[in-house]
Amino acid sequence: MPGKPLTIGALARRLNVSTSALRFYEREGLLVPARRSASGYRLYPPGAEKTLLFIRRAQRLGFALSDIRLLLQAEGKGGAGSNVMDIAEQRFLDIERRLTEMLVLRHELEFFLEDLTDRVGRVAGGQAGRLYRDLLDRVCSHDGHRKAASPLTRLMQRLGCALAGAEREKVFAALRGRHLHIWRDDDGYSILFTGRDRGVEPALRQLAASEADCHAHVEPHVSEAEEGWLFQARGPNAFLFAQLFLALESAEA
Repeated sequence: MPGKPLTIGALARRLNVSTSALRFYEREGLLVPARRSASGYRLYPPGAEKTLLFIRRAQRLGFALSDIRLLLQAEGKGGAGSNVMDIAEQRFLDIERRLTEMLVLRHELEFFLEDLTDRVGRVAGGQAGRLYRDLLDRVCSHDGHRKAASPLTRLMQRLGCALAGAEREKVFAALRGRHLHIWRDDDGYSILFTGRDRGVEPALRQLAASEADCHAHVEPHVSEAEEGWLFQARGPNAFLFAQLFLALESAEA
């Protein structure tokens, strides 16, 4: 029922968190029960679910609990205020610095591998050169000086996706430009497509099914979530799915 208070167990189940985590957030002043029942159980207001989603998302983005507390306290006070905005902007700049470092490293590694391939090919002979060329193709996704494939094509090649061209375009059309949230899990990535667009679920399931026999990663899993549809990829190469969905969301995809 809309507006009905939630027990700590019900709130934990709805968002797949432990009751001990909710008690921890309560001790930290982040999540406050509205009242207790006659038998002493914590009762949370319906808005607690939204608050908890905000806390979890902020934690994934690297915000400290003290910063999250400040962000929550600023809510509903006519704007976050300059100090809260400074916290968020500083966190964004920190991420941009780290991202730039990795992009520069990837850029230089691509040219290093190409140079290494040429050197090994000249010194060690054909087979060793071909082995390094195969490595270069897998990492950098181009062959020699031919025109590089599109970012999405390279990603699908790296994933080893079995979708045929027409199927792939149909999947991409259903997912392209969709708003999503991505976060890192212990063993992979979770990608949340918000909303209930009917074309998203079959596209995600088709993509997951195409990867069922791939030995490079665990078969992806698609499930319904509170805010939309959740695509979960596991294993050391799950980051490729995160790259794929980010590329599809962008205007350049």
